[in-house]
Amino acid sequence: DLTCVPIPILPYYLVGKKRISMSQYILNYILYQETEQRKQSHVHPMDVQMAVFHCSDSFLKQDIISKLSQCQYALPFLVPDPFKMDIECPMWTFRQIRKSWKQTDNSNLVTMKSVPICKAETPMVAFLRLGSVSSSKSQLMSSLINERHNTFFHRNCPGSTKSRYLIDGLAEIAWYCPSGKPNDAFNDCIAFCNLHGDALSCETQRDILIEKSSVNVILLPSLEKDGKSSKILSDLLKSPKPLICLIANNDSAAVELKEGTRKYKMGLKNISLSDVIEELKAIIKKILSSQYNTFKLESMTKVRGVRMDEDDEACQRGKSAALEIQTLLKMKDISKIKDTFLQCQGNLWKKWCEKHKGLYRLQGQIEKEKCQTEKELKLIREKQCDVASSELMNLFLKNLQSLHSLEKKYFLKWTGILLDDLSTDALSGILQEYDQKWTEVLNLKKKDDKGEKHNHLKKYVEKQRAELEELSAKLQSATFGLEHMFREMGQIYEAHASVNRTTGELNWSKYPELAAELMISGHPVELMDGDAGHVPLTWIIRLLDAVIKKLGDKRIFVLSVLGIQSSGKSTMLNAMFGLQFAVSAGRCTRGAFMQLVKVSAEIQKDFKFDYVLVVDTEGLRALELAENTSLHHDNELATFVTGLGNLTLINIFGENPAEMQDILQIVVQAFMRMKEVNLSPSCVFVHQNVTDIAAGERNMEGKRRLQEKLDKMAQLAAKEEVCNADCFSDIITFDVQTDVKYFAQLWEGSPPMAPPNPGYSESIQELKDIILTKASKSKALTLSQFKSRISDLWKALLNEHFVFSFKNTQEIAVYRKLEVQYGKWNWALRCALLNIEHQLHNKIETGKLDKVDRSYLVKEMTTTQEDVQKAMKTYFEDDEDKEILVQWRGRFESKIKEFHDEQVKEVKRKLEEVIQQRNTCKELDDKKAEFENKLLQKSKELAHELKDKAKDEKELQKQFNRIWDVRVSELAAAAPKIKDISIQDELFCILTDLSIEWSLINECNFFGYVSITKGILAAKVERQSIEKIRTKPVASRGYTSTYLHEVASNVKDKVKAFESETKTYTFKNDFTVDLLLYVCDIAGKQLLKSHEEFKTNNDLLTHFKSKKDHHYRIFVSYCEGNSSAVVLGELICNKLKDSTVQAVYNMTAMELADEMMHSYPPLSGNKANLEKHILKSLAEKEDFDSYINYLRRPRSHMESFITEEVEKYILTEHKDKALSTLKKNVKRIEKLVSDAVETATEYVKTQGGDIDMWLEEFSSSLEDELAFSTNYGQNFGDINDFDFFKEELDKGIKSIVEEMSRLTIDSMEQFSERPDQLLIDHKCKTCWSECPFCGAVCTNTYEDHSPNDHMVTFHRPDGIKGFHFRDTVELSVDFCSTLVTRNQAFYPNSSSDQAVPYKEYKTAGGKYAEWSITPDNSTLAYWKWFVCRFQKHLENYHEKKFKGKGEIPSEWKRFTKEDAIRSLEKL
Repeated sequence: DLTCVPIPILPYYLVGKKRISMSQYILNYILYQETEQRKQSHVHPMDVQMAVFHCSDSFLKQDIISKLSQCQYALPFLVPDPFKMDIECPMWTFRQIRKSWKQTDNSNLVTMKSVPICKAETPMVAFLRLGSVSSSKSQLMSSLINERHNTFFHRNCPGSTKSRYLIDGLAEIAWYCPSGKPNDAFNDCIAFCNLHGDALSCETQRDILIEKSSVNVILLPSLEKDGKSSKILSDLLKSPKPLICLIANNDSAAVELKEGTRKYKMGLKNISLSDVIEELKAIIKKILSSQYNTFKLESMTKVRGVRMDEDDEACQRGKSAALEIQTLLKMKDISKIKDTFLQCQGNLWKKWCEKHKGLYRLQGQIEKEKCQTEKELKLIREKQCDVASSELMNLFLKNLQSLHSLEKKYFLKWTGILLDDLSTDALSGILQEYDQKWTEVLNLKKKDDKGEKHNHLKKYVEKQRAELEELSAKLQSATFGLEHMFREMGQIYEAHASVNRTTGELNWSKYPELAAELMISGHPVELMDGDAGHVPLTWIIRLLDAVIKKLGDKRIFVLSVLGIQSSGKSTMLNAMFGLQFAVSAGRCTRGAFMQLVKVSAEIQKDFKFDYVLVVDTEGLRALELAENTSLHHDNELATFVTGLGNLTLINIFGENPAEMQDILQIVVQAFMRMKEVNLSPSCVFVHQNVTDIAAGERNMEGKRRLQEKLDKMAQLAAKEEVCNADCFSDIITFDVQTDVKYFAQLWEGSPPMAPPNPGYSESIQELKDIILTKASKSKALTLSQFKSRISDLWKALLNEHFVFSFKNTQEIAVYRKLEVQYGKWNWALRCALLNIEHQLHNKIETGKLDKVDRSYLVKEMTTTQEDVQKAMKTYFEDDEDKEILVQWRGRFESKIKEFHDEQVKEVKRKLEEVIQQRNTCKELDDKKAEFENKLLQKSKELAHELKDKAKDEKELQKQFNRIWDVRVSELAAAAPKIKDISIQDELFCILTDLSIEWSLINECNFFGYVSITKGILAAKVERQSIEKIRTKPVASRGYTSTYLHEVASNVKDKVKAFESETKTYTFKNDFTVDLLLYVCDIAGKQLLKSHEEFKTNNDLLTHFKSKKDHHYRIFVSYCEGNSSAVVLGELICNKLKDSTVQAVYNMTAMELADEMMHSYPPLSGNKANLEKHILKSLAEKEDFDSYINYLRRPRSHMESFITEEVEKYILTEHKDKALSTLKKNVKRIEKLVSDAVETATEYVKTQGGDIDMWLEEFSSSLEDELAFSTNYGQNFGDINDFDFFKEELDKGIKSIVEEMSRLTIDSMEQFSERPDQLLIDHKCKTCWSECPFCGAVCTNTYEDHSPNDHMVTFHRPDGIKGFHFRDTVELSVDFCSTLVTRNQAFYPNSSSDQAVPYKEYKTAGGKYAEWSITPDNSTLAYWKWFVCRFQKHLENYHEKKFKGKGEIPSEWKRFTKEDAIRSLEKL
């Protein structure tokens, strides 16, 4: 299928004044010739073949010729250039071709040979035509080689035409390869060469063929003695070289012209083709039975007059570089090359793999053993570094780095060809010996099965098996190809990266980039090392990073292939995509390889992916693995590749029920695992080599049997994986009618001469269509997602329990991003509601609102809510991870609605409390207004009387005090008194109501009470109580005893709930009393503080004492003769001063909080990000008490951290930005007030209104931003010059602005709505569940999170929490994320007698069942450093020791604080 391979851009040729490509030139030439020949209906197929050949670059030519060879077609050997007319021998195109045959000697001994065709020394039979004859030479040759296949295209083939333009003068070559059977036409390999056209006009080609041939066969019309052909024939007869003359117009039998000369003639007239073929075979056999000249393709390099395609400069440079490698290896024993030059991938790598897998199966003192193993792993890496700089790898890598792209392509091709040549003979011999030995073992096994169980037979079988193992090891050692050099390259990188070491001149950091270039160019990359059974994860991740860097994060469709060994997987992929997976000569694929196939722009448009990434695997149940691996290896491989693939092809070969059952069991279990970890690949079964595939009934029966087997395997797999499945379609979407494809046999007949079956190609195309249909419905992965998937799957496979161990990091990362977005949506709703709350609060304060309707709040929120919904819709539908996000969409849309409704409800509640507070204080407010109005009236009257004494300060003060004292006395007599409260008395009454004995209260000793659980419970109850008290409107509405009663009842209820939940502790009464008194003491202090604030704000005498100076200044102003406009202006500005300042600070608080939410690293992002910054801060402080506060009271610590960070941001690090925001809001308020004055003045002048109208309009203009109300109108009814009034106000506003321009931010207390509290309210409404083992807090950002299980990115050593070994004082250093994969057990609580295996921790129930603890060996260095740094503190705090089983591994002590902080980047 040549359509898979793109034709490169070719050189341009000038035709007249027009520049056209070679391909266009050839096409124009052919079309022109056709027009001249009366426009034939179609082009000669050989012209098409040669046109494509001429228009291809050397690599495409090589692929074309390789395909032609596989299809048993003749290959271009001597090619005339259509422009220069010189002759080219395309030697390069033959380099990939290898021919295998079985030679039979005179004693009937059969010998197997497998040789690169360029190096094969065989006899060559050359066929030439002199003149014009009626018989087809090409047909004669085809019948001679293979009667059922047209090896050489001839005039009688379908599609042939009389006109041909590019094939005259073309010499083609084909080889007959015997199979070692009696019916072989010849006993040895023979090359047959065919010169197209009249040899009389192709002198150069004719002479070359005559010279190089072993036998010349001349086809001519007659034996006339005149003419050019007579001269040529005469020369041939004189030559000692064998000659066969085929005479078209002669009917004589075949005869030797002269005995012993090996010169024959034979007539063709009236003789059947089959008789001619038989005669020719006999003659050629007879000639070749004696001495003859052999022919080797490589000898063509010495022929004069022939241009070699390999003379290209880039090809020669690539070859020279490859020959250096061949020269280095040529004299070496092939089985010793890897041990000598590729030591990184040998025993060292295998040993590393074994130890690394052992990390996931540790028992005993796990952390100590883990550190020891990690030390050993590092030592192996050091040894790899020591042997990394081999002469072979230095040479190979030097060429990879120095050659340009085309030369590098040639270099890799040449290296692969030359390495295969090196290993061919050795491998061929070993494989034959292996085959004989295996046959012998099978025969012995049959005898054993029949009951012939003699001891000597058993011993002999064991001996033969041992020899078979030795041969297998020898075969593995002798297998050497490019893939091993790339594997070494990866190991060199991994070794140096792990120890961060430089060796000699190795520039190992550039290796991923080199490999990425090769992968992008279509070179296969080893994904899983088949020899070590391990994925070099570091190397693969870095390589894919480099690919992403070069290409971008492209979308890929991953196609995985599984099947029994030698079932034709790689052949199928080669036919479908033109792929050549990196396998050495004589070997099947080992491990798994991946290869990128770029798709056309049309497919990209229709199918939404840029590349197909094909993963080919070693065969399941591989013969060479049979003795040293188990079913586990196949399950591991199948699970790995099915997890990677969007689609998995399961290749079944033949109809052997046992083999079919083996692969189905493996594959079904792999798909079962995918279902359990929420991966959903699709599958197609390809049933190859099925006889009689045209029979529809037979196909239906086969599909029915396959469906039954799959269902049975699904039930077995369900039992093993402990889940439910009654049929295969319960596991994966599968339709037996469309997802099963039957393939015809690949070969028509028996190899090596059998051509491919055309039905096979049709099946390939149909399968490709099925794959594309599946791809159109599948979600493409990005390269980065594929990279994550590789890591997730492999890490899970390293653990014994795949499903339990699998962690979908891509899905987790997407969920974390969603949490960040959800936080932004929440914040947008919260901010909008806060603004609405401020506006309505102002209206309530000014008396313009006495009821809050929910419908009004919802309506006001409509725009913001629609914006959020639109943002959510866009995110879920347009994000690159939308296919992953869809599973959470409904949940988060519900959550955002719930949050909106909850916030609306909360704002309504708060505003109703403000209304209730205002109604409650209405009497006080009325008295304040009455007092101020009367005082103003009296001041105005007295000032009129004292206007002559305006400069007598003492007299004015005396007179003002007189009227002030009178008014205050009247107020004192009428004002209600606010009583003080006694918390102790209140508490006594409450405890009595709760039936607490007074004796227990007297004996209270809370701070001396010791309990493991006390700290957790007390902290929780304390936090809840303080939160409850904070919500009470004591400062605004006053105290009531129900508040403290609620706190006490809550404490008692929580203690009972804790006892009921844990079923472990029954607390004594004195503990409950201790806790009650402790919590109520804290709550009481908070209540007292709030009550004092209420007294200050609501006691009339206190209030007016603070206003005396203000009223005195108004009195003086009247005395000085100022008008009502001036006095009212002063009153208004005095009122505005406080409210404008507060409005500025409120605006600034909101803006700064919003800024920090979106751009300040510690406070932007999700909870995991916040946690990271908290831990970093703790490490920088190195204060144990702070750590204990964090560990025991995580929420309280987070609140404190947020406050610290906000203070740091506003007061120090970004103070300039904060002040700039403050100044901006000053200007905003200045404009607001100025515009309100302007608007009110113009409105009153237009309407002809009075001062009351002005005050009403002014207040309405301000109410959205700040509250303003005044009842002074009745004392200033004489104001009628509003322009003068405006001038006076403008002066006062200017004074206020000047004062506000000097505002600073020196402390958080200046904010009535503190930005830290805004962020605390937003950030701390999160999940606070703690890991039952180590105490790590769930990192899910929201309380009602999905997935429902609690989880944390990294756990801590259990000993930090106080976890210790029962009946000892030995603290544990184990991580629960390691323990959950081990065989040890734990006691769910201190009183438990029944231990629960860590592997089954969820069965312990309660909080254990609510957590998902994913196995993870990459435990955080942070907590290891912490344990070492504060070892003594922890031991003293818990009164236990890190010793014995809990001894701290020595490796932990090498971690520094910097290492600890750096490791937090993994969070």
